[in-house]
Amino acid sequence: MAIVTVHDLAMEFGEQKLFDGMNFEIQDGDRIGLIGVNGCGKTTLFKMLTGEYYPTGGNIIINKNTAIGYMEQHVCRNLERSAYDEVMTIFSDLTEMENELNLLNAQISLKSANLNNLIERQAFLHDEFTRKGGLTCRARARSALLGLGFDDAQIRLPISSLSGGQRAKLQLAKLLLCGANFLLLDEPTNHLDTHSVEWLEEYLINSKCAYLVISHDRYFLDKVTNRTFELEHKKMTAYKGNYTAYLPQKAERQLSAQRVYDNTMKEINRLEGIIEQQRRWNREKNIKTAESKQKVIDRLSKDLEKPESAPVAMSFGLDIKNQSGDDVLEVSNISLSFDGNPLFDNVSMDIKRGDKIFILGPNGCGKTSLLRTLIGQYHADSGRIKFGVGVKVGYYDQIQKGLDSDKTIFEEMADSFPAMTNTEIRSTLARFLFKNDDVFKPLSTLSGGERAKVLLTKLMLAQSNFLMLDEPTNHLDIISCEALQNALSEYEGTLLIVSHDRYLINSLADRIFYLTPNGIEIFEGNYDDFLDKFKPFEKPVQPEKEHIEKQLEYKNKKERDALKRKTKARIAKIETDISELEDKLNSLSDSLNSPEISCDYEKTLELTNQIDETQRTLDSLYQEWEKLNELLGI
Repeated sequence: MAIVTVHDLAMEFGEQKLFDGMNFEIQDGDRIGLIGVNGCGKTTLFKMLTGEYYPTGGNIIINKNTAIGYMEQHVCRNLERSAYDEVMTIFSDLTEMENELNLLNAQISLKSANLNNLIERQAFLHDEFTRKGGLTCRARARSALLGLGFDDAQIRLPISSLSGGQRAKLQLAKLLLCGANFLLLDEPTNHLDTHSVEWLEEYLINSKCAYLVISHDRYFLDKVTNRTFELEHKKMTAYKGNYTAYLPQKAERQLSAQRVYDNTMKEINRLEGIIEQQRRWNREKNIKTAESKQKVIDRLSKDLEKPESAPVAMSFGLDIKNQSGDDVLEVSNISLSFDGNPLFDNVSMDIKRGDKIFILGPNGCGKTSLLRTLIGQYHADSGRIKFGVGVKVGYYDQIQKGLDSDKTIFEEMADSFPAMTNTEIRSTLARFLFKNDDVFKPLSTLSGGERAKVLLTKLMLAQSNFLMLDEPTNHLDIISCEALQNALSEYEGTLLIVSHDRYLINSLADRIFYLTPNGIEIFEGNYDDFLDKFKPFEKPVQPEKEHIEKQLEYKNKKERDALKRKTKARIAKIETDISELEDKLNSLSDSLNSPEISCDYEKTLELTNQIDETQRTLDSLYQEWEKLNELLGI
């Protein structure tokens, strides 16, 4: 069953045409990766599917049973709102009902005019509020946040104090609660640590929802998608399978299209030669032959399209000016804290020339701070950092601080590399797709991807022999990620990279450093090797302790079973109480609506108070029921 059908879709912004004649269908159960270069209109398409933008041509048909949930790339517009309040925006219709119910209760208690109308509206709203889950929405919001790793203190913090990963988890919580069966996910892995990404992968794999996901995380796309949509040259092309399956299909499609075009043009040229020959002979029979051949050419040319060239990608290499010595970096037992709060301790590493090392670890463990400590932006509390002879460090900052927003791209390059001529600067920037007047764009107006390309340009020109890169593929589209991956794979220097890009790690890493509060755990190989070996650093069980642990486990199991029995008994009692109270609430509401009561202010007020008290008791029981069911699931 098609849940979304798009026919002949067109979208323009002024003179810029994003889509033209786009057609596709999304079926129930589809898990689709949407790829394309930055600026091709992927996010715009999402906003059209949600109704925020309207197409300039064509139709989008949403099945009546399709409920869309949208996880935006940049989501938290009110940074002063708490995490809990942000999630509660999902239930804005319920909170509006609740506010109106409170106002109605106040008006009824004051015996305002149109009392009968007020009471009818109150009864209607109360039924709607209950039917839509208003009695449990707050408990569900809290439960979702706790399940995603927040604690009770964090859910009350303003969004401005949360990390990028925590903000992304807020969006996931909202998505879990919105009741959608078709999800639109815009770069959902941005700012998530590896563990959170794996949690999201597991959630999506087990989800019954269809979804369309924009991502430059190729490893993620391989795990969670079964179809791939590519938005290119204002058209949508659908492929079977995940990202890795899409690559050979696209190559074959391009090759086939080129062969058809070349063979057709060869035939057209042959026929044109015949026509020219027949016209030279200029007899009646020759003229008829020429006209016949021209009709064949017209038929061949009618639907012939020259294959579009592939999107232009960055084309660059990372050369080194001078080779370093064999010993590149030696770090001995460094520690770092902020305001007395320890971040990491006892970090040691020995990096040799040519090493390609990736630093992994959960969000907040100090990966970026470690790099900044190594380059001297932060001062270690203790320990020793020693660079080898001839080492020249190049640093890529994920938050892109190394650019002056008051300058243009050209000015940034000219000031950073004064020995370069204007022609050399323009030629270099063209390799990173800054051409013509693009070089005079102010840095303040650039997108994250464009700023990343400026930083990569400076990194290339610096010709450093030791690169420290902090999330270098963030903000880059897939084609740019692949260009960077190719440049790094051919780089002859030493690499120390913080990244969550598992595709990149698999391609380049020869060692992985896993950062913990107490130091670094070293794993040989790439990301897949790391997964095979990685354990939560549990201490091995000593043989002499096995008997004691078995006894403890038996005792704990008995306690858990006893707790479950008590919890189930309490849940059964609560459900009976809830049923009785709901019957009582319905009875009170019916009495309140009866003519003999509605005309008597004192009886109306008394019944209203009883309804409020019964509702409060019900709310309390619902919350207890929710908590006990959560306990049973632990």
